[in-house]
Amino acid sequence: MRASQPALLAAGRVISEMRDSMVSQWLEWLGDRITAAPTIPRRTVEREFRLLLDIISEMVGPLRREVSTVWIHACEHHGRIASARGLAAGEVVEELQFLRELLIRNMAPVLAPMRPRQGMAIMLRLNRVIDKGIAVAVVGYTDALVATLFAHNGVPRHSIGYESGEVERQLDGIEKELRSVIRQE
Repeated sequence: MRASQPALLAAGRVISEMRDSMVSQWLEWLGDRITAAPTIPRRTVEREFRLLLDIISEMVGPLRREVSTVWIHACEHHGRIASARGLAAGEVVEELQFLRELLIRNMAPVLAPMRPRQGMAIMLRLNRVIDKGIAVAVVGYTDALVATLFAHNGVPRHSIGYESGEVERQLDGIEKELRSVIRQE
């Protein structure tokens, strides 16, 4: 099942145009979880969510194969940062499930007028992207926890010390990687 190029471009454009409102809704759904741990500032989490949506908007378009590596890096980063935010593994999964719901709700008006086969192809693609992102985020989360245990001789620390500047530099790198892939085409 394949969606046509114009349908894919329209879907990506809608995600891009609705990005900020989807990030706001996403943050609202998460509520206090965003600020539960002071290790990662809210603005950094918002930036990461915007980046995830920017990547997803490209994942439904013609550059999906090229952007898939960036998606993996961003989701792994999301998992590591979720660990620093003090989230449980299930909460990491739930955050990306919220993203799935946001996409379904916001894409429905765009997909409904399409031929059923086109709309279904786009939704299946988005679901595969989210599923892969969840798996990679959980791996990033687990890797961060294991690294913390090894760093402290097997004795867990209550908080994982992440320097905010380092997290910002990591996000800069992922954003640069995305721009590089987009410019190549």
